[in-house]
Amino acid sequence: GMIGTFGLASLLCFAWIKFFERRGLNTIGLKADGLRQYGRGILLGFGCICLVVGLIYAAGGYEIEASGITGNFSVGALLALGSLFIGFMIQGGTEEVLMRGWLFQLITSRYGVLIGVVANMLIFSLLHAGNISFSTELMIGLFNIILVAIMLSLYAWKEGSLWGVCAWHSAWNWLLGVGFGLEVSGQSLKVIPLVINLKNAANTPVWLNGGAFGPEASVVTSGVLLLGIGYFAMQKGHGATHSTPLAPVLDSELQAEVELVEEVKAA
Repeated sequence: GMIGTFGLASLLCFAWIKFFERRGLNTIGLKADGLRQYGRGILLGFGCICLVVGLIYAAGGYEIEASGITGNFSVGALLALGSLFIGFMIQGGTEEVLMRGWLFQLITSRYGVLIGVVANMLIFSLLHAGNISFSTELMIGLFNIILVAIMLSLYAWKEGSLWGVCAWHSAWNWLLGVGFGLEVSGQSLKVIPLVINLKNAANTPVWLNGGAFGPEASVVTSGVLLLGIGYFAMQKGHGATHSTPLAPVLDSELQAEVELVEEVKAA
């Protein structure tokens, strides 16, 4: 289901950019030479989630429930993990193409990077807020979703590409879901975990391990994401992929509409 839904959304977005806005996919940050950036994004995503889970475990937020796939290995279990990875590649990639690619660029080209980051953050948070009922976890989880949106907007903008953020998003979701038997935004994947099967330790505060929402609602995640934001904020930008509108972004009809709105405002 995930592959079909998100794959279709990506294709629709690509078709819109290509045929309606009449520009190439490289203009939203999907350039042809993305393999190195994708690889680095995967490693960064894995690194971030391992750091989060490791710190929560070290602080006593988790206990070990069972061994991972090494303890009960089967080809079927491995194939399930592999197919989920493909699903998450498509799901994470689609969210990034829509949010950090098309939308971020559309807004920054008209209103600047700051408004682009804020608008992106608000829409991205609203899309993820429906996963769990109102609670402490939801509040921290939403705060972290805002931090993720800021970090990924900076990452895409500084790298001048979408490959890295697509990979980071997919790697984070996949390893979080299949690595440790934990919840991804309040949803559990029924697979034998790749690394180890953890569960929330009894009598530990919700803010430490994120309770029913999973580690994405932990303050440890907030800390790691804030470090990420600091890191990307300090990086030099790579060209102007996202920061300036590319020539054919708005085709003539849209341009005419914009001018009309400006005239009405002026009047």
